[in-house]
Amino acid sequence: MAWCRGRLASVAVGVVLGGFAGAAPVPLSPEETVRHYLQDMKDGNFDDAYDLVSKAMRRGKDKEVWAKEQKAGMAFAEVKVFEFHVQPAKVEGDTARVPNILSSQDRFVNQLGLTEYELYTLVKEDGRWRVDQQTIVEP
Repeated sequence: MAWCRGRLASVAVGVVLGGFAGAAPVPLSPEETVRHYLQDMKDGNFDDAYDLVSKAMRRGKDKEVWAKEQKAGMAFAEVKVFEFHVQPAKVEGDTARVPNILSSQDRFVNQLGLTEYELYTLVKEDGRWRVDQQTIVEP
């Protein structure tokens, strides 16, 4: 009988923990979205980055095509992201602007590896923040 009670307790704990594992993830903040996007791009996780960009930024492409294009573009430009420092967002309704300080190097735009100041514009789609635009700004 004790074995039966212990078994039922184990099943109950499994159901409770399993319920938490199946819960919907909490939406990322604008800053977290940019941080995840940049880390995914840096690490070459383009499939994951796809889930963080807006429909407009996807340009109607499915995940596989978009990810292949990003991979090819990053390789062709020989992009190396060293580090990034995401700054606090300014949110206005369903739009957020997130500054970032980027240390990177590439074959065309930043051959010397100078610090770049970026501004990411995010839009809220389906209740989640998505990267919609990236702009390089002067310091």
